[in-house]
Formats: sequence, structure tokens, C-alpha cells
Amino acid sequence: MSQIGRLFDIPYYQLQNYPLQKAFTTKYNGVWKSTSIQEYIEQANYVSKALLAMGVKKGDKIALITSTNRTEWNIMDIGILQTGAVTVPIYPTISEHDYEYIIKHSESVYVFVSDKVILDKLDKVKFNIPKLRGIYSFDEIPGCANWKDIITAGKDALNDADVEAAKASVTPDDLASIIYTSGTTGTPKGVLLTHNNIISNVLGSEERVPFDRGSYTALSFLPCCHIFERMILYLFQYMGVSIYFAESIEKISDNLQEVKPQVMTVVPRVLEKVFDKIYAKGSELSGIKKALFFWALRLAEDFKPYGANGGFYEFKLKIARKLIFSKWHAALGGNLELLVSGSAPLSPRLARIFGGADIPVMEGYGLTETSPVISVNDQRNNGWKIGSVGRVLSNVTVKIGEDGEILCQGPSIAEGYYKDEEKTKEAFADGWFHTGDIGVVDADGFLFITDRKKEMFKTSGGKYVAPQMIENAMKQSRFIEQIMVVGEGQKMPAALIQPNFDFIKEWANRNKVNVGFSLDEVVNNELVIERLQKEIDLINPQFGKWEQIKKFALTPNIWAIDTGELTPTLKLKRKVILEKYKDLYDKMYS
Repeated sequence: MSQIGRLFDIPYYQLQNYPLQKAFTTKYNGVWKSTSIQEYIEQANYVSKALLAMGVKKGDKIALITSTNRTEWNIMDIGILQTGAVTVPIYPTISEHDYEYIIKHSESVYVFVSDKVILDKLDKVKFNIPKLRGIYSFDEIPGCANWKDIITAGKDALNDADVEAAKASVTPDDLASIIYTSGTTGTPKGVLLTHNNIISNVLGSEERVPFDRGSYTALSFLPCCHIFERMILYLFQYMGVSIYFAESIEKISDNLQEVKPQVMTVVPRVLEKVFDKIYAKGSELSGIKKALFFWALRLAEDFKPYGANGGFYEFKLKIARKLIFSKWHAALGGNLELLVSGSAPLSPRLARIFGGADIPVMEGYGLTETSPVISVNDQRNNGWKIGSVGRVLSNVTVKIGEDGEILCQGPSIAEGYYKDEEKTKEAFADGWFHTGDIGVVDADGFLFITDRKKEMFKTSGGKYVAPQMIENAMKQSRFIEQIMVVGEGQKMPAALIQPNFDFIKEWANRNKVNVGFSLDEVVNNELVIERLQKEIDLINPQFGKWEQIKKFALTPNIWAIDTGELTPTLKLKRKVILEKYKDLYDKMYS
């Protein structure tokens, strides 16, 4: 295996070992278009040649913003990195003011965007960014320079030797990317990741991949500006996996049918939505079909890996898989063998259901600052424990601090934060990265996350409450879409809840309950409030008396990224939610 030291070495490694004809495939105007590994490298070289001719120098920053994953993003990424410049991937869904802040703060000289929606946002603030020299788009947009102009300029440039010299000047310890974390509080922080940070994570994670190289197809849809999907894309390239890019989250069902992938990365929210659809279809059945569906579901809820339930259970599970779960498989394309989940905690119930259905979900854990994987489950060698985030990677060291915080060291840990010495000192103190998460490692070496250190609070009685654990348990109810546990300094915890409006309307139809039409009517309906109370009463006994939800309020809005309640990685912006629903909070505690 030839040595890879810089991220742009990965495509050349693939060319040498797995010369794929379909390295990347993207759908344009309803037609899938594949790019071979040879074309990928060729186009990345044109990009490098053009950028050098345009005066881009080692250490310059170039921003990339795309609404959906696509081949062009990856070509640009490698083309930029080969010049020694630094990529600044930006979330498409953030506000134009955040665009302005990140592009300004990172001192990006060029921005590449995917489409008109992003361009329109950027146009509102571009004149406030003095160092910005130009904007290019992937889609053809009148009045905007197109990325194909870069490709054409690169073809015509006679500076191949300059590209080779630029590549030779890049070392593994050079900065590759500044990734701005969405941040649940305050302004985004620019995480400094070197080539070696990300590559060491690719190599550490590769040990946990349970399939043969050069033979798999993946469907990619999590944002490639997020370090989780980005590292995975490098890992897939390194392992000779053919990558297809999903059109959108709405079209994922169609794309699964068309691509029939064996592997995919997900976030828990997506699995919840998939399960909700399956459940809704099961609820529509009648007679023996419906009875069988719910029998299989109850069986899967008790699933334990490695046949731990015993022979008779396994026999029944075999029948359930043949009669019921085979249909789930077919709906997901028919070939899916492995799902990897990250970014937020996965409900153990959901993990058991999918495991029972023979669609195993391997949960992992990490942060942008750790490039990102710290630990991940692996089905092989008893390496899968539901409820845990797996064993720590072989090239990462984890220790639990005195206060329970997870601290880590290793080659994949970031250099710090861009232009922020104070926060760097705080998070990377005493040679360890402080994750801000509370966890434990069990006797078998599995890591369990119990809460966010910053999110824990004390009641007026001096008792600590870990909100995330309670929230994850409550979200297992199909009536609850989002929930935030509150109560710092108060007698007891309470909760702000965004109900699952779609499910409530379905439940109301089934039970002939009139819940009204508007969201306001739904949240003020006595029967809905009563039903939610039953759900909370059911889950409360899992927790200590001081942790139980004593009061709750339903919010009449859907929490979303655009409206500010959620970060781009779908974490709660607790401060924003608290400010937005201050009246409801005051009412609960009055």
C-alpha cells in the first residue's frame, strides 16, 4: 500500500489501486453522469493550473458552498489543495450574515457556489468583503462566472511544472481546511485541520470498515461541508468505493431504488424519518398483515446482537425478516448492508429495530475538532454494543477527566481555532482536547456518551440534571418531534416540546379526534396535551425523581435551521429556543 500523506494523494492512490470508471456520479437534469478516477484527477489538475495562473498562493483560502453534494465540489477540493491553498467549506443553510462573517474571518479570496439560491444570498453581502476577488458557480447562472471557465483556463495554461512544484511544497502538517463549527452558542469557530489530521482519521476509521475494497457502492447525501461526510468521502475514495450523490433528502427514496447502494452514512434524524414512514405504512395495513407487522416490530424492539436473545428468539426473528423486514430492505434499494450514524445520539430503540430488521446501524462519535471520528461500532469481533458509540480508534487516546469529561489525544486532533488563542487554550489545555461531552468507558472498552458538559444544569435543590439523556428518551415517543429540557435554578425540570404535527394529525384521524387545522389549535387542544402527558408519564420513571419532567409546554412552530432553533447539524440552539419561548417558560414556572 503506497503511503498517502496529503489529501490530494488519495485520488492518485485510487487510480493506482482501484481505477474506477465511476468514481463519482451526480444526476444532472434527470440523468446520472459518472466521472472516472482518471477524469477526476485530470480536472483537478486543470483547477490547480488555473488557480496558480490567477495568482493563488500557498496558504490562500478558498470557500466552497453547495446545496447538495456533487462531483464538482470534490474536483474543486482536490484542485485547491494541490496548490497549497486551504479550503473553507461553508454550510449552505446559514444566513447571509454568517456567510459574510466566515468569508471575511477566513480571508477567503474566491468563493465557489452551487446554485442561484446561494449566489443571491452572497450577492447581498459580497461588497462588505474587501478581500473577495471573485465568485464562480457550478450551475449555469446568467451574470455569474462559471466553474467551467476555470477548467478551460487550466487546459490552456502551460504551467504543469508549477503544479508539481506546488504539490511538492505541501507537507502533511500543512493546513488543509478551516471548518467553521455551527456552534450552539455565539459566533462560529474556525477549526484548523491539517492534511495529516484528516488522513490519520481516514486510516484509523478504515480499520473499522467491514467490507472488501474496490467492490462497493455508496450513496452520499449528508453535507460534504460537514467533516463527518467529508472524511467519509475521502475514506470511500481510499477504499475504491463508487460514490453516488443523492439529489436531495426529499428524493432519497428514489435514489436508493436507482443506485441500490451497499453503504450509507446517516444522522439519527434521517433514520427517525425513515422509520416514521415505515410505521405509517404499517399502520395503514389491516387484518393479519397489520398484526404481523406489529408482531415483527415488537420482536425487533428486543433485538440484541450476536444471538444474545437465544435460539427461539432467533428462529422467530428469521421468520420476521423473511415476511416483514425483507420489504424494508427492498424499500431501501435491496442491497444495503451497513449504515453509519453520527453527529447526534441515536436512540437505542431505533438501533435495536434496525438491527432486528437486519439493517445494522453502527453508531460513532466525534467532533469537527477530532477530524471527526473518536470511536465507532464495528459488527465484527463483538465490536458492536447498542447504546454505545463503539470502541475508540486505535490511533486515538481517550481518558475520562475527574468531572467525567471525555478528553482525547492523537494525530487527528485539530491545531486549534483560527485567530482565537483564548478558545484554543481553553479547549486544548494540558495537551488534551476537551470535548465538552460527559462519558464513561465500560469494562469491554466501549465508550458511552451521557451528556454535554455545558448543557448540564443544577436545580435549586442542588441536583444535577443531564438534559440530553432525558431528551433522547422522550424523543422515542412518536408524538414528540423535538424537546428541550429546561429548569436551571428552578425547583424541578420542565420541557419545551415541538410536537410531531404530522403524526398527531394522523393519530387524530385514526381516533376520530378533532384537533383543529392550524398548529396553534393543535398545541392548545386539551386531548393533545393529555396524550402528550401520558407519553411523558410513561418515560419519566426511567429517571431519578429530581430529573423527571413535571411540566411541559407545546410550541406552535416547527423548529428548523432557517428559523434559528437548530444548528446546520440539527443540534438544539438552547439559548435561541429559550429566548423565543420565554413566555411559555415563565408560564410553566409562574
